[in-house]
Amino acid sequence: MNRRIAHLRYTLALAICFAVAIVFSVNGEAADFKKEYKMQINVGPQFYWGMGAQKFSDLVKERTNGQINIKPYWGSSLLKGAQLKSAQLVANGVIDCAMESTINISPVITEANIFSLPFFINNFENLDKMEYGETGKAIFKAMDAKGLVGLAWAENGFRQVTNSKLAIRTPADVKGLRLRVVGSPIFIDTFRQLGADPVNMNWGDAVTAFGQGVVDGQENPVGVLVPVQIWQYHKYATFWNYLVDPVIIYWNKKQWNQFPPDIQKAIKDSAEEAGIFEKALCRAGLDGDKSLNLLKDRFNHTMEVPEPVKFMESKGMTVTFLTDDERNAFIDATKPLYEKWVPKIGQALYKQAMADMAN
Repeated sequence: MNRRIAHLRYTLALAICFAVAIVFSVNGEAADFKKEYKMQINVGPQFYWGMGAQKFSDLVKERTNGQINIKPYWGSSLLKGAQLKSAQLVANGVIDCAMESTINISPVITEANIFSLPFFINNFENLDKMEYGETGKAIFKAMDAKGLVGLAWAENGFRQVTNSKLAIRTPADVKGLRLRVVGSPIFIDTFRQLGADPVNMNWGDAVTAFGQGVVDGQENPVGVLVPVQIWQYHKYATFWNYLVDPVIIYWNKKQWNQFPPDIQKAIKDSAEEAGIFEKALCRAGLDGDKSLNLLKDRFNHTMEVPEPVKFMESKGMTVTFLTDDERNAFIDATKPLYEKWVPKIGQALYKQAMADMAN
């Protein structure tokens, strides 16, 4: 009897081991998962973009029961500051994933420059129509061809200009200003077209240049302006929404394809949730109460600075919003750039973006 019981126990143990083996063969062996998945992120955890990256990491860990652990590497530390190499290194598998601006993937994904056409998109509604329409699909398809899997859209926001000299209301006001800008060629072209002297430099050098009066101003979204306390350097801000800085959460394609379907779903769902959260952070106080209410009701999150414009004004800044006529003057002034950049981006994509926005 004891032998029979022992045999039954042995048989049961084998069956359990076999069942577990089947489960792991279907869902991916635990040994196949890395202890850590490196994520490139340009900013630190105190920025809205950084908060979104941390949200993504936390959600993935929770929804995969700790099987996928993503570690954000803040401040482009994986790139040693060479932000424009992000997409290339993720595609090559040197970095696992990224939460990256379309500006910084544009050297590899030329189509991403559609968001950097000056005075083209102008508002959140048009941006959403493009990202979740055929334009967004086309950009993800272009990424796929380069070995990247686009998972979700997030945001750094519409970029505004600040300076220490004057309130900018017309193209003539920009002429002669020495402005720190992103090193992307379309940015340089835009400010040269407006008669400014654009300079590409890292933020630390820019701050020193502001203090010395060597550089007059810069351009960045509200989600950057508030954390860096831009009022320490500049008195004037113009909210002109001249272009937008979407953020994409993406993964190395080869590695992604090796994940089992349940892990893929958990990561993608987490990316989409984190993207919604992070977008709301960037838009809070800039789209009425819409994003503020979304953060409160869906994420139980209360903004530390719920009214960024009033907050900047309380710090002594003069904040200017363009009238329609003033905006049209900037549109006319930068229109010649479209002849150069639309062919590079792709005529079909440009037309698709126009159709998405008109939809």
